[in-house]
Amino acid sequence: MPSVHRYRRAEEMPPVIPVFPLQACILLPRASLPLQIFEPRYLAMLDDVVGGSRIIGIVQPAGEGGETGSPQDSSAPLRPIGCAGRVTAFQELENGRLLISLTGVVRFALSSEVVDPALPYRKYNVDYRRFADDFQPGLDEQRVDRDTLIDALRRYLAARGLDADWNTIGKASTEQLVNSLSVASPFGPEEKQALLEAASLKARAETLIALAEMELAGGGNVGTTLQ
Repeated sequence: MPSVHRYRRAEEMPPVIPVFPLQACILLPRASLPLQIFEPRYLAMLDDVVGGSRIIGIVQPAGEGGETGSPQDSSAPLRPIGCAGRVTAFQELENGRLLISLTGVVRFALSSEVVDPALPYRKYNVDYRRFADDFQPGLDEQRVDRDTLIDALRRYLAARGLDADWNTIGKASTEQLVNSLSVASPFGPEEKQALLEAASLKARAETLIALAEMELAGGGNVGTTLQ
């Protein structure tokens, strides 16, 4: 399967993509997001994209996500910024569900919805130009205070009696560490959106640290949803 690194500029991305609204869920460039697909509308979406660009947009709903985290109302408002990901792995499960992995490519701004009554899922015209820097792996890594981030992560996990594979963390690039932690973090929709929309990798790392410190100080009051 072709690498996400095949995309080097906005013009190489599809201008119209299907979107998967999911509350408290974000994707970021070169980070991975595992998803279990079970709703018929999104199984149909996967059938359509696997034979084409393999690109799906992950975006948060602007309101409540309902029982599944994804609004049933096809006109439910969405947050204006999301991230396009490429389906880089998928597995059919015995219960008819699909287990997929999306790898982030580039963030986008929603433009206009493409209304197609024949489709059970939503599609949008999207604009990637604002996020052209996303195509550059490792941009801004040298400005991230990696030691402070890892220290905050250690204290955050220790406070919850959790551990991590520190050997793997030590080998990860700074971009991979920051973006993967942002995607997997247990914060709520507002915090996750702030991480998504951070202007730089440095700003995203600082937001992660601040959120971890706030939750440690408040006894776990920041965020509500564990991915």
